[in-house]
Amino acid sequence: MKKREDKKKDMEALRKQLAKTDNVFLAGYEKLTVSQDFELRKTIRAAGGNYKVIKNRIAEKAAEGTPSAELLKELKGMCSLAYTSGDPVALAKALTAYAKANPSFTFRAGVVQGRVVDVAGINDLSNLPPKEEIFAKLLFLINAPAQRLLTAVSGVGRKLAVVVDQGVKENKFKS
Repeated sequence: MKKREDKKKDMEALRKQLAKTDNVFLAGYEKLTVSQDFELRKTIRAAGGNYKVIKNRIAEKAAEGTPSAELLKELKGMCSLAYTSGDPVALAKALTAYAKANPSFTFRAGVVQGRVVDVAGINDLSNLPPKEEIFAKLLFLINAPAQRLLTAVSGVGRKLAVVVDQGVKENKFKS
């Protein structure tokens, strides 16, 4: 049993972490074995996130005044948090893949960029392409008009060169 001072330290540490992050996923972990829990933690770390098993009352108190306060109100059952201040899509993909492989791990809800989302929202988030792919598509769309303009401008010069070349070959230019 933890002492009251240790519980306060845990609560303050969790409060600092929740204040820094906008992306939190609440999950249930009932019936996970130790090896499954180890694999889950490894998966979350690889996605750039953190994982914490919490007491409901400590989580509720720690979340007061943070974006995840609404999510962590009146928790029931065994709860855990996966959170990141980085890319929420990568963490959602990792958690969704893990949940498919281990049915005993379940989502309850989440907070993404300060907005509460349900399980369907988390699944939709996990189906998004990665951030790098979205940036690549955006850069392509920005770059496409410039490429078309360059092709059109160079096409005029190319056609002029072909006409001049044919004229030289057919001796149409006499001095």
